[in-house]
Amino acid sequence: MGLTSNKVLALAVLAAVALFAATIWLWPRLSRRGWRAVLGRVGLLLATQLALFAAVGLAANNSFLFYGSWADLFGRQQEMGEVVDHSASSRTVKVVGKQKPDVPGSARPETGGQIQKVVIVGEKSGIDSPAYVYLPPEYFQPAHASKRFPVTVVLTGYPGTAENLIKGLKYPRTAFMQAREGRMQPMILVMLRPTVAPPRDTECVDIPDGPQTETFFAKDLPAAVSATYRVGDAPRNWGIMGNSTGGYCALKIALHHPERFSAGAGLSAYYKAAEDPTTGDLFHGNQAERKRANLLWTLDHRPQGASSFLVTTSEEGEGNLKGTREFIKKVKAPARVSSITLDSGGHNFNTWRREIPPALVWMSGRLGAA
Repeated sequence: MGLTSNKVLALAVLAAVALFAATIWLWPRLSRRGWRAVLGRVGLLLATQLALFAAVGLAANNSFLFYGSWADLFGRQQEMGEVVDHSASSRTVKVVGKQKPDVPGSARPETGGQIQKVVIVGEKSGIDSPAYVYLPPEYFQPAHASKRFPVTVVLTGYPGTAENLIKGLKYPRTAFMQAREGRMQPMILVMLRPTVAPPRDTECVDIPDGPQTETFFAKDLPAAVSATYRVGDAPRNWGIMGNSTGGYCALKIALHHPERFSAGAGLSAYYKAAEDPTTGDLFHGNQAERKRANLLWTLDHRPQGASSFLVTTSEEGEGNLKGTREFIKKVKAPARVSSITLDSGGHNFNTWRREIPPALVWMSGRLGAA
């Protein structure tokens, strides 16, 4: 059983409960004097605390995916990364692996879809980034062989990993279930980190003499995916969404590039670029670019395209409530804005899991197949 298996977590919880009960039951017998009774008390307390620590640690790891396997946890993951040579090929997406989604019927792509691990080569930005591409079952079915599918780019927060979108936030499984139940159309998901120049948090900015992150997301990624998969290439075929830093990036890219993306969704997003030790100097003194990276300023001072936006917050637990309300007020026609406001919910995976299903349905309603 793997480190992230629900069975392992259940066994750890059962062990903690059993040891707690045993401690309560046996404590009167171990209350006597003598080294054996003392050792018994120490042993029971230590075992109970270790079991409780293991259960809490496994639950936290399952939620945030700090470690993906036992080998990863104990530092035995020694497999080297694979160097992908793109010089001999004009393809801008290189498939380096395939895996089955966590959905019913996943044994066959035409019934469960497929997740492809890829490297996206940015020809204009010079950035190469790993990503995961979820292809729905319909992509492999003969009845849809000539169909070009809508695409949603999905971004994690900083410093999250793309695997979190699959295992922790369960985007492929959610998209599969929502499509199977008729709530949304089948969509291709391109899942990756906004941190395409790690470890630096570039805030999806084209940094002077630095990583051209906005160019990568707004131009390179759509061009690469369009050249590799059966997708539409009009703005109405493309959406972008994410959480936290990824949510800021999604709103920013959709706002600045309506010629490429017709919809952007920010889950727990903030509305201006962070500037701290993780970002470094993003603007090199260029105040015009600093203002442009402030979405509220852009809504006030730049023409708004015909894009749709979704923003999420909560009345209690999120720090972006005020900014979200300001964003909603500033969106003007031809742009449109929708929102999700929870009664309570913090800046965490549990909150985003409550928002992702309706957000995907919203996104599906804003996009069209070619």
